[in-house]
Amino acid sequence: MAEPLTTGLLVNLAVQEFIKSGTGDLAKRFTTEALTKIPVLWNKIKTRLTGKSTRVDEALDKVENGDSTAIEIITKNLDVVLDEDPDFAVELQTLAQTIQAGKIQDNSSMIQNNSDNAKGWQTKVEGGTAYIGEIYINQGQ
Repeated sequence: MAEPLTTGLLVNLAVQEFIKSGTGDLAKRFTTEALTKIPVLWNKIKTRLTGKSTRVDEALDKVENGDSTAIEIITKNLDVVLDEDPDFAVELQTLAQTIQAGKIQDNSSMIQNNSDNAKGWQTKVEGGTAYIGEIYINQGQ
């Protein structure tokens, strides 16, 4: 079985339809079956977190309106809920793994021609932080 997904990844999967550029973008990245399960995941999370506090309710509304700054509040509160209810955690993990399995792989190739001692970097990044290029650390003697 696949590794358990982090709470942050669970929330990011669930809120994609609100935060990303729309359904068209999601349709390029997920199968139809996976797309139908994303709102189910979000509704399960929202139902469980609604009424916990006014701050959480505000965060849920903000995310549904496309504000990604509230994701951290939802993630922290969901983390507490998942620790308290392992059965719910397994249910969300299973649903999220089904969605992840429906992710369309990008198998496109990247070609780069460098000449005259040129350097080039090519990357494909899906979420997270990408550190690209050379890092020089000059330490004083």
